[in-house]
Amino acid sequence: MKRVILFLVVAFLLSGCERPAQEDVWVELQSRQWEFEVAGQPVVRLDVPAAEQNVEVDAKQGFTVRFDATLDKSSEQYSLFEIADVLSVEVKRVGSDYNRAQNYKPYPLSDGSLWVLEAALALQSPFSQSVVNHLTVGVPLSLLTEPFAEHEIVLHFTGVEFSLFVDGKLYDNDFAIGYPSFAGSQQWRKGDVVADVEFFAPALDKKQVGEPLQQRNIQYWTPPYHNAWVGDVATIYHKGRYHIFYLFDRRGHASKLGRGGHYFEHISTSDFKHWIEHPAATPIEEQWESFGTGTPFVYNDKLYLSYGLHTTRIYPREKTTLPAMWQYLEQNGVSQVVDYRAIGDFVPAGSTYSVSDDGVTNFKKSYRLFHPCENPSIYTTSEGELRMLANYGSRGSWSAESLDSGWRCKNPDFLLGGDCTFFFEWGDYEYIIGGFRDLWCRRVGEGDDRWWSMTSEGRDFYNGLSVPAISEIADSRRLMAGWVKTQNWGGPLVIHELVQHADGQIGTKWLEEIVPATDKPFMTCGEVAKSATFDIVNKKYILSFDVELQSLHQGRVGVVFHSENGYDNACEWQLQLDRKRAQFSDGVADSFARDERTLREGGDVSGVRNYAITTPWLNDKSVSVRVVVNGDEKLCGTLLDVEIDGSNTMISYRPNLRVGKLSFNCEKATVKNLRVAEFKE
Repeated sequence: MKRVILFLVVAFLLSGCERPAQEDVWVELQSRQWEFEVAGQPVVRLDVPAAEQNVEVDAKQGFTVRFDATLDKSSEQYSLFEIADVLSVEVKRVGSDYNRAQNYKPYPLSDGSLWVLEAALALQSPFSQSVVNHLTVGVPLSLLTEPFAEHEIVLHFTGVEFSLFVDGKLYDNDFAIGYPSFAGSQQWRKGDVVADVEFFAPALDKKQVGEPLQQRNIQYWTPPYHNAWVGDVATIYHKGRYHIFYLFDRRGHASKLGRGGHYFEHISTSDFKHWIEHPAATPIEEQWESFGTGTPFVYNDKLYLSYGLHTTRIYPREKTTLPAMWQYLEQNGVSQVVDYRAIGDFVPAGSTYSVSDDGVTNFKKSYRLFHPCENPSIYTTSEGELRMLANYGSRGSWSAESLDSGWRCKNPDFLLGGDCTFFFEWGDYEYIIGGFRDLWCRRVGEGDDRWWSMTSEGRDFYNGLSVPAISEIADSRRLMAGWVKTQNWGGPLVIHELVQHADGQIGTKWLEEIVPATDKPFMTCGEVAKSATFDIVNKKYILSFDVELQSLHQGRVGVVFHSENGYDNACEWQLQLDRKRAQFSDGVADSFARDERTLREGGDVSGVRNYAITTPWLNDKSVSVRVVVNGDEKLCGTLLDVEIDGSNTMISYRPNLRVGKLSFNCEKATVKNLRVAEFKE
């Protein structure tokens, strides 16, 4: 009977469409609750305030620490548990600027104070006996059900991953370089609020328990942790299902002692309304692992995910496989394909891939290196041939007869692309998109000398997304997914749909299936005065209006998003009808903001602050505009997503802005049919 129930649950999760049709978009995430399997007695049980302990621990096998603590405000900083020179666990009141990478600031208590629980693990550097680094994980107490109460706290080190659990719930994790040292006799101490401490070695096994976590909306989504973000995105549509692989990022590229510590998580959908989180496609299982961008592809009807091993973030290049791989390639004219589990003393680096067992999820690492490129972009042609654009550590266009044959360079001088590239076809045209700023185009069947840059001609395509990925879905539609830079690196996920024009130019529009559901408009206005201000205190809503031209190709409209108290951190979105441009800029009172620059003019689009785009497809008589105003506590600001007449989109992130007012400024143009509707909760 249990097997039947399990089968039904798995079938439901994989289908993604068993629930009744509904307007809302929801994401079903794996549970964050875990249970630890205690097979025997702890190695140490500390039931006194302090004691000398001499414990033999194989740090590569890890350890688990478990204790109950009654948290309180008796002191603004106090220790819960400590192993001298190994592990410290404490509670403290901190300022809003404390440890910014951890993103504690958005989570104060109701009285405005900010309290955190943190654990720091000392790691002996593998490169220098004199260097000790500290790996810190933590959680704001406001995220606990009852901050100041009794809680079970578990610190879990596997030899690779260091994690913090409170009451069985995972709140934070990080990845190690090096191991803690348990040599000799060490002082162990526990705080007054802590009951007995149990120390297990090796680390306990754990299993995921509890119900899946449901969240509303995939658009502007971030992983459900206080310090977690979406990094580089790779997408594919395969057998009726749209897959998003994203580099899971904590601390804005500061994890793994500043080496990033990224790996590919995986979500998918069959109808764009119901999204399912799958197990990680490329979990970190070794200390040397840190993964970079790649692409999913289909070969011989199997679903693969290529990606780079960014081992040089951790180890010197000469200690990796890269020198030998390059030597083989230069001597033989084809790259070597090797099992990296059998390479001797060198650390794997370069290109590899994982493959899905069932065409949906259950990805397994191949453990095969196939090229020294560290960001491979692999795709299959319409004839089923394997192609690759090499990025980061290599260049050129490549082909392979099979995944086991090695790769040959087709054009070593092929310079198109960037740090992360995507190739796609649409009708009579082929395109290559390159990371943060470039889009190249040629007609199908033309040679490499026929690629031309749309960006350099001022045909703006980028809309604020970083490292976007493009995939064809059903009905010959193309979707573009990427992340918005709200942190040092990483941010929310955004998915838009592409628009293709007769001359091959590309625009963008909102993906209607995932536009956040709204309630009925709470504010409407038939015609907006030339200079008008509206009070709007809602945090998340969609604003829509039409702009009518009083004369052809003339006029401007500016919308300023500012706080109830003034124009500090205010943002203006401006439509310049006479120049067929639109822009984001700093909002000012009673006038239009200064002109900003497009990408060709040197503007910074991927920075998602102030920039301009050209809008050549605007209607000559009227323009419809929709704006998502997404005020988000986790973001410490507001995300603005503008759609212009269904042909262009623009995204901007405004830190420290909580919108309380909208101000309109019109010149030779009229704003009509204003509607504002709040997101459904």
